[in-house]
Amino acid sequence: MAEFEIATASAADVRLFSEWAAEEQWNPGRSDSLAFAAADPAGFLVGRLDGEPIASISGVRYGADFAFLGLYIVRPSERGKGYGIRIWRALMEQLAGRSSSGRWGGEGIRTVALDGVADQQPNYRKSGFRHAYNHIRHEGIPPLITTDVALVDGRSIPFDQLAAYDRRFFPAARDAFLATWVGLPAHRSLAAVRDGELEGFAVLRPAQTGMRIGPVHAASDEIAAALISGLAATQPGTPIAVDVPDRNLPALKLAERLGLAPTFECARMYTGAVPELDHDGIFATTTLELG
Repeated sequence: MAEFEIATASAADVRLFSEWAAEEQWNPGRSDSLAFAAADPAGFLVGRLDGEPIASISGVRYGADFAFLGLYIVRPSERGKGYGIRIWRALMEQLAGRSSSGRWGGEGIRTVALDGVADQQPNYRKSGFRHAYNHIRHEGIPPLITTDVALVDGRSIPFDQLAAYDRRFFPAARDAFLATWVGLPAHRSLAAVRDGELEGFAVLRPAQTGMRIGPVHAASDEIAAALISGLAATQPGTPIAVDVPDRNLPALKLAERLGLAPTFECARMYTGAVPELDHDGIFATTTLELG
């Protein structure tokens, strides 16, 4: 009888998970696994059947109160055999625990978020997830925009300033991930600065197909357009993809104005209340795997 074991994933396993994600047509970034491991090295689980990896899931913890679930994959040949729910339950047990409030359950339990395909929402609801909004992937080749927005290399921004800005748009501090996301050699970033204040930030990375841009955080659609156009211009003629939250109508209209077409949709869901963030400033999420 085959033996199924669940364990903490290795760095090699996490790279393998990215390959599986590519096979699922999720089009991950080519170096995403390096940033994923930096976010929470123990936050990835692998399921092995007779020693061979056949299932993956991640539950990256950001402090004591928030975590993001992703990379939930079972190899096609092993689906429908119960391995997926077993690794899911193992992860949810790992994420359960005491928050900074010191209480168990209710307001004291860690909030978990995910971006899941829409047809899996009923299954996620069974585990306590509730729908908040959708992310709609838009793809295409945006035009070059002439703008008065002042853009600088994102790596030139003092990291404490960048981390504080990022905290407006994400439910918890994620310094280790953010530093890696910005610093990876293949990643390029731009920041919009006015009078010394950071008013926008975006990162471009090579994906399995084309390029991905995320996050795109900006004080206005004009700044977001300048960031997207400026990054796309570094790879002329190459298609880019952005994952746009449908609760931000100006962001959806901007994607349309830039000639980007919707190609994929997934549901952002939470086990707790939707975090209070600057949602109007989120023009594209960072990743569908880590939030």
